[in-house]
Amino acid sequence: MVTVKDDDLLLAFAFVSSGAPMEHRAFVSVETGRIYWVSELDPVDEEELPDDLDSSDAYLEVPHKNDLDLGRQLALRFLNEQLPSKYDQVADIFHRRGAYRRFKELLAAEGCLDRWYAFETKATEEALKEWCRKNDVHLAEGDEKQSARRDASD
Repeated sequence: MVTVKDDDLLLAFAFVSSGAPMEHRAFVSVETGRIYWVSELDPVDEEELPDDLDSSDAYLEVPHKNDLDLGRQLALRFLNEQLPSKYDQVADIFHRRGAYRRFKELLAAEGCLDRWYAFETKATEEALKEWCRKNDVHLAEGDEKQSARRDASD
């Protein structure tokens, strides 16, 4: 089992999910826990990347949010729970460009944007924890969280 800082994995996940699938990628070394970042838009110096990154079992590819049903499916799940009367309207929005922006505008108008962010954060954390369990990755708390807990206990 490899150990990865939870903050590092969240950053890698955000990076991977910030573009279209396969546009940005990140890989976790199963031996060291080091994360390698790859972008089609801003290529990294090839010397910094292992030659077998794409082909070896020594690396786990960090999933894209769509791989974990954290894209459109999550938004629709939120609506079904929080604003069922807007479900059809938003389902239609997701068939056009700029859907996520319009979705957030609708949530802001309804006064539930903060609830969406909390829902999305919780779902993301749970999905990543499940991905880690399935892939034998141990999440260690980042330095900031450990410091905050120490400060709170003092």
